[in-house]
Order: sequence, then C-alpha cells, then structure tokens
Amino acid sequence: MLFRTTASIAAALSLAACATAPEADAPPAPVAALPPSAGVVASADPRATVAGEAMLEKGGNAVDAALATMIALTVVEPQSSGIGGGGFILLGQPDGTVQSYDGRETAPAGATPAWFLDEEGKPLPGREATISGLSVGVPGNIAVAAKLHAEHGKLPWSALFQPAIGLARDGFVLNARLHSSLEGQVERAGHTAQGRALFYTADGSPKPVGTRIVQPELAQTLAQISARGPEVFYGGAFAEGLAATVAAETPREPAMTAADIAAYGAKLRDPVCGDYRGYKVCGMGPPSSGGIAVIGILEQLERFDLAALGPRSVQAWHLFVEAQRLAYADRAIYTGDADFVDVPTQGLIDPAYLASRAELIDPQQRSAQVEPGTPPGAPEPTPAGEAYPESGTTHFVTVGADGTMVSYTSTIEGAFGSGLRFGGFYLNNELTDFDFAPVQDGTLSANRVQGGKRPRSSMSPTVIYDREGEPFLALGAAGGTTIPIQTARAIIGVIDFGLSLEDALALPMVMGFGDRLIVEEGSWLADAKDQWQALGHANVSTSDFLFRTNGALRTPDGWVAAYDPRLDGLAYDRHEDTMLLPSGNLP
Repeated sequence: MLFRTTASIAAALSLAACATAPEADAPPAPVAALPPSAGVVASADPRATVAGEAMLEKGGNAVDAALATMIALTVVEPQSSGIGGGGFILLGQPDGTVQSYDGRETAPAGATPAWFLDEEGKPLPGREATISGLSVGVPGNIAVAAKLHAEHGKLPWSALFQPAIGLARDGFVLNARLHSSLEGQVERAGHTAQGRALFYTADGSPKPVGTRIVQPELAQTLAQISARGPEVFYGGAFAEGLAATVAAETPREPAMTAADIAAYGAKLRDPVCGDYRGYKVCGMGPPSSGGIAVIGILEQLERFDLAALGPRSVQAWHLFVEAQRLAYADRAIYTGDADFVDVPTQGLIDPAYLASRAELIDPQQRSAQVEPGTPPGAPEPTPAGEAYPESGTTHFVTVGADGTMVSYTSTIEGAFGSGLRFGGFYLNNELTDFDFAPVQDGTLSANRVQGGKRPRSSMSPTVIYDREGEPFLALGAAGGTTIPIQTARAIIGVIDFGLSLEDALALPMVMGFGDRLIVEEGSWLADAKDQWQALGHANVSTSDFLFRTNGALRTPDGWVAAYDPRLDGLAYDRHEDTMLLPSGNLP
C-alpha cells in the first residue's frame, strides 16, 4: 500500500492523458519501485494524491504539494472537503520548528447563541438546521492556503490549481466511495438542481460507478482564483454571490453578508506539543480540541507498558479507551475558540496534570463514571453543550525531499456540507459544530455560537519528531469526534508496537462514548466481547463507520506514505501496489 514517489509521476500523467473512454479510467499499470527520498503524498483519493505528487515533480515543496492536493479534492471528493469549507494545517520543518495554520470557518457577525434555537427556545432538528444557510460558515480553505503559500510555498500560486482545473474540466470517474456517499443523500447532495443533475439520474438514484463527472463551472471558478488570487473569492461579485446564495436559504435574519466574507482571515496559531516516550508530538490547538485530546490520550498512557502487552491485547485497548474517556471529559467543557473563551490549553497538556489523570485509570476495570478534571489555569467549568457529529472530512499529508512535513485536515463538516452550492462546489455546514443548546443550568457553554467565532473541532493534524529531533511521522484522520482517537491509535501502533505505517493504520478502532464501548465491526476486538465485559465494559456495540487515517513515516529506507486500508475497493484499487490513475488530463 505504499505510494509512488515523485519520480514515477511522469508515467502516471502520460497514462492519464491517454484516457479517452468516458466510462472508466485507464487500467492501472505496474509502476516501478523508486527511492522515496523525492518526497511522498498520502490522501483519501488517488487523483488528489497524483495532483500533489505533480507539484513535487515540478520542483515544488511539501507546501505546494499539500495545497494542490486540497484543491484537487474539491473536485474528486466533494462529499468530504473542498474550497467551500475550511481546515487546519501543521507545518513541521526539518529543524524541529512547528507552525499551525487555522483556516476554520467563522460564523456571520450577526450570529448569536440562539442561532440554532426555534421560537420556543428549543434546538432545531439537525436536518432542518443543516440543509439551510444557518449552517454555513465563511469558508477558510482558500485563505489559509494563500497564507501558507505566501510564507512557505515555492511554485507560483497558479500552478497549484492546474491539476484540479484539468480534473474539473475534463472530468473524473465516479468511484465506489463517492457513489456510496451519494446513496440516500439525494435531499442533501441533490438539494440544488445543479447537484442533482451532476450526481443523480432522473429517478433520484446516484449515477453509476464509472460515470465521468464533468464540472465546467467549478473549472471556471478554480481558473479565476488561480489567475487572480484569493481576493477573487473573498471580495467583489464572487463574495456577493456566495453571500446571496447563503442568505436566500437562511430562514430568518440576520444572514451571512459579503462583509462577513471579506472580513475573514486565516490565522497562525500556537501548536500544542507534548512528549510521548521521547518523541515530540505536535498538533493543532484551539479552536480545535484535536491536538489537546491526542496529547492527553498519549501522555496518560505513558505509565503503562503497552509494548509488553502488544497490539492483540484487549487490556492494552482497555487502557486506551479509559484514556480517551478522561481526555474527552476535559475536551467537552474546556475547549472552544480561544479568541472568545478562556481555554486552559497549557494546563490541559501539562505533564503533571496528565499524570494525575492517568492515576485514575484502573488496568483491570472500567471506571464507572469519568468526570472532568481541573487543569492548571482552568476557569470555572462550563457545561458541555449539544452539537451534531461531523462526518464530511478528509486528511492528507505531504513530505518534501528535505523532510518538511505538512499535515492538513480539511472539511465541509457533513457529507456534502449544507447541500448548498455556489461556484460549482458545496458549501459547508460547519456551524453545526457549535453547541445547539448553548445554555445548561443557566451557564453558557464554551462552544456556543457567537458572531465571528470559529466552532470547536476534533481535527487533529499531527507531526512527530523522533528522539533525535528528526522529522519522523505526519498523520491525521477524518471521522468527526473519532479523529483524535484514530490519530492516537496509529501513533501507538508505530511507537509502542513498532508496526509499519500500513499495519498501524489497519489497527481496529475502539472508542468509549458515554456508557457505550464501540468496536469496529468485523475486527478481532468485536469477537472479544467476553473479555471486554470482564473488564467492566457491559455495553459493547459494533460500527462499520468508514474510518480514514492517512500518514507518512520515515523509515531506514526513506519516507513512505500509506492510506487507510479501509479505502481499498472504494477509492483505491489494488493492482500490484499501484493506484487507480486519474481519468482527466493533469496539466
């Protein structure tokens, strides 16, 4: 499952350019194994991976590759991410310097904590709130891409868009994963006439796998941004049209305005970093809870010898679940947008505090109840509000020849976002990540809606340095509140269990939510119900949710990148370790 490196791209582009049949991609052909020192890319779609690799082939760096991947995903993975949403980026330099970039969406200036309440003060039903202008935040991906590129990019801005423009203009083949996402989503993905015509047949069924999807409006939008810069997106007629589209679907005043879009700014944030068994682990800080949660889970586990227990030990995964529960209890009440609420970030990742939390973990028994702690510098705790789960997210990583790591999580929140479309792309429903019920027991939650505020997120782009301070691992995941869990699981697989990256990504998922223990359907953990119950986990259920973790790891033979094996047969086709090649030409 290792990805091709940049030296193999010329052959891929040549084959892609020869694809002429409208029904399917050119058949994958064997690609020679090449030294991974040229740089690597990992994403949830092979067409986007090739777009990133193309930047490295052109002499670009890891930043160029990551941004081209994000833009291409707008075309080929519309259910999960794109320029209609936002994201978080971790940039890890070879010298150990880590920067984090915040491209999270913002609420309109007129938004209040009652944004998702009806006239009686009750939370709106999820679907009613989601498929409307109420759910749309000002998109941040173009702004954060422009900021990162201006500070660290190498190739011209326009070059980053060329693979995506080709895929939108010439078309891409609808794969099994996108087809699966479209099933049962006609009211959302087909909410607009354009969306329905693009992805559905006359009877409302998804177009068949193998259909070529051509998007001329999106190609034009990308060409405009490519030629004229991010100002096109955030100002003038484009911003006015985007705001009008959102306002037309917003059931009450106030609504998003062009001024809200023009006021958007991507931000450089302080990363959160911790030490796990001598490795430097860095993630995204507020408004994401992801970095705090990943570090919290890992450092609580340091007192346990997971390596001795091994990856097939139910007890090892019991410890993992208990650390999750403690970290998530703190996450629920302390995290939010630090520009609006007091988040005790340093206290939540303080080693002494996490060691005290770890003492609450019983290796032999599930804790009956888990309460939030009191980290150093913590304000008066706020109640945990109510938000809807996130599902439309993607993650990708790039590593340059010099060892620079980029870990980027991008999202439109739910599958196909709000269902609203403008400029040929879906608009996010990111504001549903705010708490719908913002007041409990007379106290406002930290994650309540406020004008200009960014909703709390679970996104966990992560970069890791080894014990000698050298770039070692970049990874992250998609899957809403499971993202920190997936990310921490893969890190444990590599560091504690010494697994290859591919095997670490393949580890089964297990999560503790409330009174339930959720294990991955079909995994050996699902067959260990008696052992779970002996450890006090009485309510065990299974899930076949499509978890997606991607990463890149430095090995003695150089960098390797791998995608989540759960994508096999959906987005990736196995054929002698090659990928499904793009259907359209990549300029």
